[in-house]
Amino acid sequence: MNTIELSILANRLAGICDEMGANLRRTALSPNIKDREDYSCALFDAAGELVAQAAHIPVHLGAMAFAMRGVVERFLWRPGDAVVFNDPFLGGTHLPDVTLVVPVFQHDKLFGFAATRAHHADIGGESPGSMGLHSRLEQEGFVISPQHWHIAGQEVDAFREGFLAHVRGGPERIADLTAQLSACRTGARRLQELITELPAGAFAELLATSEVYGRKAIADIPDGDYAFEDAIEDDGLGSAALPIHVRILIRGEEAVVDFAGTADQCAGPLNCPLAVTASAVYYAFRCLMPEATPQTSAVFRPIRLLAPAGSLINALPGTAVAAGNVETSQRIVDAVLGALARAIPERIPAAAQGTMNNVIFGSPLAEHPWVYYETVGGGMGAHMHGNGLSGVQCHMTNTKNTSIEVLEMHYPLRILQYRLRPGSGGKGRYRGGDGLIREWQALTACYLSVLSERRRLQPWGLAGGADGQCGR
Repeated sequence: MNTIELSILANRLAGICDEMGANLRRTALSPNIKDREDYSCALFDAAGELVAQAAHIPVHLGAMAFAMRGVVERFLWRPGDAVVFNDPFLGGTHLPDVTLVVPVFQHDKLFGFAATRAHHADIGGESPGSMGLHSRLEQEGFVISPQHWHIAGQEVDAFREGFLAHVRGGPERIADLTAQLSACRTGARRLQELITELPAGAFAELLATSEVYGRKAIADIPDGDYAFEDAIEDDGLGSAALPIHVRILIRGEEAVVDFAGTADQCAGPLNCPLAVTASAVYYAFRCLMPEATPQTSAVFRPIRLLAPAGSLINALPGTAVAAGNVETSQRIVDAVLGALARAIPERIPAAAQGTMNNVIFGSPLAEHPWVYYETVGGGMGAHMHGNGLSGVQCHMTNTKNTSIEVLEMHYPLRILQYRLRPGSGGKGRYRGGDGLIREWQALTACYLSVLSERRRLQPWGLAGGADGQCGR
């Protein structure tokens, strides 16, 4: 295939992923999926290599690119199958992110996969919203190792029954999961239509071309060793600050990202499975590549990741990880960008808000149990060419805002104020973006969980610019 044909193929595949996302958004029930759009859609080849993704949630898609191969190798796939999982140590990120995978066949031969990953507002466990202050994975919710929900088109009743027995707000949860299945089937159908037009080896050519983009992006960074250290403030269970140390070695077209010196895994839920750490590293490097770069896993082949087993950023199976996915991943991005700023300061922004500000309300004791989850945006860091954006979702999250009207229509909650926090972004020739102030009123008794960071350690400035303000 020539360059134009490969570009058309990459865009057609991305278009399929966009259509999958539109299908999921229209058919889901929970505001977290249909309004905040906390989901991701992707396509893979028969070996589990990512060949296309939509511009959805970075922490989802990097993890799927990193871990999907191990999932698809576990099964003898048949038409009509649907496999579901959320185990962070077997291809997932954290338990609320549930992944659904559907195979794509051509003339009875496995050709690829369509997959969706969506954040469910609750997946069971000891805390409403499944993101509480716990030490073990099983306390956080229902752990789904990769397993069939459908086999050759027939639903596995045992999975549905087990799923509904563990989660809060079961009808909404199963409706969202069904919406994911519908989106996957849409993707599979569109990919089957596209297959008939493709020459043999088209995916292999696309992956090889994508790798060139990745190598070129690294080659544009001066050779050298670049180190940086940032920290998670604490684990919620009494720890001191947890340092994240990264050293990036650039040698020609290849990069080694070494996290030696990072804190050991902690008692609280700030631990990361390796797939989440890979997501954060991949995201930072992907930001250096041209917009037209094909969205495949091959762009990350020149990046070698070194993460000590048993550390905060490569925790051992069974540890709590709910906040690692949403908070520690943000700090990994800060550390990687901080190191890259030593090499290419003209291309790297100052630190963004550095937290997803996860807020969860829930009332499992009510006659009709409900759980509401959202993240609150903040400021992007300033850069060499201008001010940072204010009041946006930053880095590893890419969700939308839940409108006040939708929130108040669905839940016994009221928003009393929602506005920018003037001057919070940090002073400089170019200013950091300002954060947000959001105030809720609960109209009934309920549980509240908050997972947030940057309450003591400020987002750092660059090139003499001031740090941003801490959140509170």
